Amino acid sequence: MRMIAAAGLGLLALAFATSSRAQDIQIADVAELSGGGATVGTNWKNGIDLAVEEINAAGGILGHTIVVTHADSQSNPGVARAQVQKALDSNPYVLLGPGYSGSVKATAPLAADAGVTQIMGGEAAELTRMGDKFLFRTSFGQQSTMPKVAKYMADEMKAKAVAVVWVNNDFGKGGREAIEKALKDLGVEVVADISTEAGQVDFAADVEKVKASNADAAFVYLNEDESARILKEFKRQNVTVPLMGETTLVGQKVIELAGDAANGARAHVGLTTDAPVDAVHAFRDRFVKKYNYVPDHNGLKGYLAIQMVKAATEKMGKLDPKGIADALRGLTIKAADDPGILMDVSFDENGDIDREGFLVEVVDGKQVIKQILPKLH
Repeated sequence: MRMIAAAGLGLLALAFATSSRAQDIQIADVAELSGGGATVGTNWKNGIDLAVEEINAAGGILGHTIVVTHADSQSNPGVARAQVQKALDSNPYVLLGPGYSGSVKATAPLAADAGVTQIMGGEAAELTRMGDKFLFRTSFGQQSTMPKVAKYMADEMKAKAVAVVWVNNDFGKGGREAIEKALKDLGVEVVADISTEAGQVDFAADVEKVKASNADAAFVYLNEDESARILKEFKRQNVTVPLMGETTLVGQKVIELAGDAANGARAHVGLTTDAPVDAVHAFRDRFVKKYNYVPDHNGLKGYLAIQMVKAATEKMGKLDPKGIADALRGLTIKAADDPGILMDVSFDENGDIDREGFLVEVVDGKQVIKQILPKLH
C-alpha cells in the first residue's frame, strides 16, 4: 500500500509540475550567438534575459512566469531557418529574433505559416513589405530612417556629392537602395557606390575608392564589427571627409573596437543608451550591473521585445498566442503607463515602429545627442 501511495504521490507531483509548466509563457529566441553577428545576438539575448528576470520578479505577465529558450543561428540564414523550425515545433507563445535581416527573411514565412508572432531585430525595409501580418520590428526600418539621414546630409553637412559604402547582404542592399533614392530625391549626387562583404577584414581599397571619388561626405552602412574596421582604416589613411551612417556605425561595441577612430562619426540612432531619457539611463545601469559592459542598441531591442509581449498580453487580458499580432497591430504603449517600454512607441498595420529618434556624433568615445527627432505621427 505504501508503494501504491508513494507512486500516487509521485504521479500527483508530476502532474502538478506539468500543469505548472503549461502555465508558463514559453518564448523561443533564435539569435546570432556565434559567427559574424555574435555582437548583435549576444546583446539581444542579454537584453531579453534582463527583461524576463525583471518581469518575473514583479509577478510575471498576468501572474504567469516567462521562460525563454535561446538557439544559435550562427549568423547563417540556413541555420536560422532550421532553428526556427525546431522552435516552432514546440508551439511557442512568441518567436523572438533573428537580428540579421537575411535570417529574418528566411524564417518569417515559417512563423507566419504557424500563426506565431515574430518580433525581430532586422531593419531591412522589405521585411515589413512582404504582407506578413505576424512580423514586428523592435527598431526603425530603413524606409523610415534613410530620408532623415539624407536630409541631414544635405541640410546640415551641406553635402552635394556622397560616397555610399555598404555591406553586400540583405541589410546592406536595402539600406543602399533607400539612402541612394533619398539622396537623389534631394538633388545630392552619389559619386561612388562601394560594395563590401560581411566579415570583411581589410578595407584599405574601399577607403581608397572613397578618397578617389572626391565626395564631400561618405555614408557608411556596414555591420558592427566591419564598421569598426573601416573607421580605423579611414583614420589610418588620414581621411577627413565627414562620415555619416545609421545605428551600426556608432554603436557602443563599434566605439569600443574602433577607439578614437570613431570620433567624429555621425549617425541617426533609433535606440541608444546615451539617449536623454531617465528610463533608458536606468536600464543601462541595470544592464551594466548584470553583465559588466555597456549595451548597444541590440541590447535595448532585446529588452523591448519582451516588453512588447507583456504589453500586448496585458491588453488582451489573457494568454492568447493567436491574438498577440492583432493586439500589437495599431498599439501605442506609453512609458507613463508601462515603464518597461522606456519610451512611448506605436506600431502600425505593417508591424513598423514609430517613436523618437536621435542624431548623434561620437565625441571623445561617447555618443553625443545633437538632435532629438520626434515621432513621425
